[in-house]
Amino acid sequence: MHVLGIDIGGTGIKAAPVDVATGLLLDERRKIATPQPATPEAVTDVVRELAGSFGWNGATGATFPGVVAGGTVRTAANVDHAWIGTDAAALFGKALGAEVTVLNDADGAGVAEMTFGAGKGERGTVLMLTFGTGIGSALFTGGLLVPNTEFGHVEIRGRDAERRASEHAKTLHDLSWSKWAGRVDEYMRHMEALLSPDLIIVGGGVSKESDRWVPLLTGIRARIIPAGLHNDAGIVGAAMAAAGIATAR
Repeated sequence: MHVLGIDIGGTGIKAAPVDVATGLLLDERRKIATPQPATPEAVTDVVRELAGSFGWNGATGATFPGVVAGGTVRTAANVDHAWIGTDAAALFGKALGAEVTVLNDADGAGVAEMTFGAGKGERGTVLMLTFGTGIGSALFTGGLLVPNTEFGHVEIRGRDAERRASEHAKTLHDLSWSKWAGRVDEYMRHMEALLSPDLIIVGGGVSKESDRWVPLLTGIRARIIPAGLHNDAGIVGAAMAAAGIATAR
């Protein structure tokens, strides 16, 4: 089955058609900068443009950087707050003239990684953390997803963890890899104390440079593995959700 996957982030919106049986992209990924302000109308225009660029009119899935329940957005930390209470599935569906499935961005990435990537075959407790504009999280136990965890908003030193340890924070504060890894290590130790994961998968664009910072994480007992699908995981997971593949195999 071929499905269009759209991954909406605070910085960029990416899309590609996906073969959900293999997790492979069927065309080169296309990306457009997230509009500022990232209002529902502005983001929907980009979603329409990306779908149109592939000539797509079939099944579509989209991830969103916030809590999503039944296609409706409940939180919007890194996009315009006008999203809160918006039925994103209906909004995108109207724009594309087709049914669209919407889920949390890290949950989508996590489902893809548990099926095709670093978490494949893992049956214990798995925590995926995506480092980008914020920190996304996806939690699995026995291969099943616990949706909408949003652990990037746990408090570390009186602030949301993503304000200190996201990739955006590294860039904003011009942190060295060592300094940033120290912040990530502190955050992961906190999450490990809460959840005792067997495996932590690190994703987002910065996962492509995992060799520069993962070896610097010294306080974590769990295994730490970079995402196998890197920054394509959200696209693949969005497509899987639209195809009705909601949990890992």
